[in-house]
Amino acid sequence: MNLILLGAPGAGKGTQAEAISAKLGIPQISTGNMLREAVKNGTELGLRAKAAMDSGALVSDDIVIGILKDRIAEPDAKNGYILDGFPRTVAQAEALDEMGVQIDKVLEIHVANERIIARMSGRRVCEKCGASYHIEYKPTTKPGICDVCGGAAVQRADDAPETVLSRLEVYEEKTAPLKDYYWETGKLVTVEGQEEVADTTKLVFDALGING
Repeated sequence: MNLILLGAPGAGKGTQAEAISAKLGIPQISTGNMLREAVKNGTELGLRAKAAMDSGALVSDDIVIGILKDRIAEPDAKNGYILDGFPRTVAQAEALDEMGVQIDKVLEIHVANERIIARMSGRRVCEKCGASYHIEYKPTTKPGICDVCGGAAVQRADDAPETVLSRLEVYEEKTAPLKDYYWETGKLVTVEGQEEVADTTKLVFDALGING
């Protein structure tokens, strides 16, 4: 199954992608994590992406598509994958179609902006492996320490409140039209994000026809 997850920054796409990945045995492909890795490693793509990411703007399509093409060609993606963070614009969705990528379903996780801002202020991400946490909803066992690799779990610069507001504005302008794009294909399903992660996961599995 090839899936796309939609939703504003902080809606919980990454957490639900992890749950789907574990259930179906297909990789979660997060362009955000791949871009941050490129920035950390100082690659050409990373340097080009850094300025946009620091300001909360979208990284250009050619950078994201270049990274994605390499990723979905890897062996672990041959039986399906979950795209988390791509496409973000209609132009990127059209690029996916042009690549011949077959998408089975597009899942939107909807959460009100006020709840997103509260959520993101508590989000923490491991500097080493990219694992995601939240000080209230999904805390690390030891404060500030990643459960997976022992790296430092920190607040990303793009999770700061002022940057979150900018990212939400960008989402509404650029990404929300994707709902119309995929609604017309009959592939879009929408789930309301719940306070408890497990409750959202149940709704997600039901929407995708996955047995819990």
